[in-house]
Amino acid sequence: MISSVPAIEISHVSKEFVLVHEQSRAPRHGEKWPGRHSARRDPFWALNDVTFDVAPGETVGLIGTNGSGKSTLLKLIARILEPSRGHIVARGRVAAMLELGAGFHHELSGRDNVYLNASLLGVSHAEIDRLFGHIIEFAELERFVDTPVKHYSSGMYARLAFSISIHIRPDILLIDEVLSVGDQSFQAKCMTQIYDIRNRGTTVVLVSHDLSTVQALCDRVIWLDKGKVQMAARATDAVMAYLNYMARRTEFSGSRYEASELTASQRWGTGRARITRVELCDSRGNPVQAFVTGAAMEIRLHYHADEPVKDPVFGLAVYHQSGTHIAGPNTAFAGLHIPSISGDGVVSYRIPALALLEGTYHLSVAVVNREDTVTYDFQDRAYPLRVFPGGTRERYGLMTLQGTWQADASGAEAVAEPALVRLTAK
Repeated sequence: MISSVPAIEISHVSKEFVLVHEQSRAPRHGEKWPGRHSARRDPFWALNDVTFDVAPGETVGLIGTNGSGKSTLLKLIARILEPSRGHIVARGRVAAMLELGAGFHHELSGRDNVYLNASLLGVSHAEIDRLFGHIIEFAELERFVDTPVKHYSSGMYARLAFSISIHIRPDILLIDEVLSVGDQSFQAKCMTQIYDIRNRGTTVVLVSHDLSTVQALCDRVIWLDKGKVQMAARATDAVMAYLNYMARRTEFSGSRYEASELTASQRWGTGRARITRVELCDSRGNPVQAFVTGAAMEIRLHYHADEPVKDPVFGLAVYHQSGTHIAGPNTAFAGLHIPSISGDGVVSYRIPALALLEGTYHLSVAVVNREDTVTYDFQDRAYPLRVFPGGTRERYGLMTLQGTWQADASGAEAVAEPALVRLTAK
């Protein structure tokens, strides 16, 4: 039977730090000593009235921007820090993987540090003897076990710390980004072990900027911002809300680009017709630079022609940051005939549901003649945009096919969730 008593209770927790700003002045005439220093002290609340519980066996992710309070909260749970207000209860043996090298004595060998670290976590000497070989083998440090850890690389630190943490069978495991320093093969081993730990009923609290990992591992996610809980929900719901917030937050005036700022290597053409400004807009027509997969998008090409130009063709190209050319629509392909342009005007390309997956992309824009033999203006990969996952769970490749899955089994039809959840950007 699963216990109804939380493994971790966090009740109205706040943590205050004091920021010290030192100031100095030049020495006055006749003073023998250098200028005196004074200090201004400003309070900083890293956490502010945070409350939530973690159930036994639950895996909870903490997400948010740098400085949101995630790492501070883990240190409070691990009792490395004490709250300024409120209280925290963690029931059972707690293993914490926080800063690299935390809990290690740099002058001691890897062997000695295994015994020291495990002893601090309440493991008996006899139990460490039994586990020692497994710890070193998993960490892949057999050749370096008697080397002082001050000579270890960051990856070696991470492997040893993780191996100790999982082999002592903690009731609560706290992980703060440290897995990101290991190589890919070791990260894969770690992920397998974390899944095994979850299945054995260990409570896990994870801090990571790898939101795909957070969604895959966590039952629930707590989104922190400026020390406060913004959302506590199912992993997918909280991650999507956070990503949509980040997409809106990164909007800025740079999403309305003036072509006059481009360099000669980015732009060429006869100049008879010129694209003067490019706007990347959301579904409400607001210029933005960040979008989510499945959301509406509009690309506005503002142009100017000093004299009439007959049968122009406007187009654009989408490139992934790796250089891969993904798409190249233009008005001729779409069957839109523009008899002539003169003076100022706008040509728009509307995308009802953006198919690009998460990543950074660049747009090229151009205006040419109908036969594509004369280039009036070409602007090469001059306009960046950022795409966040939005409502799609797809991770591989550069774009979603927006399809649906269907399975027939034993004469009964089962239809999977749509491959893409269409969103309207707010």
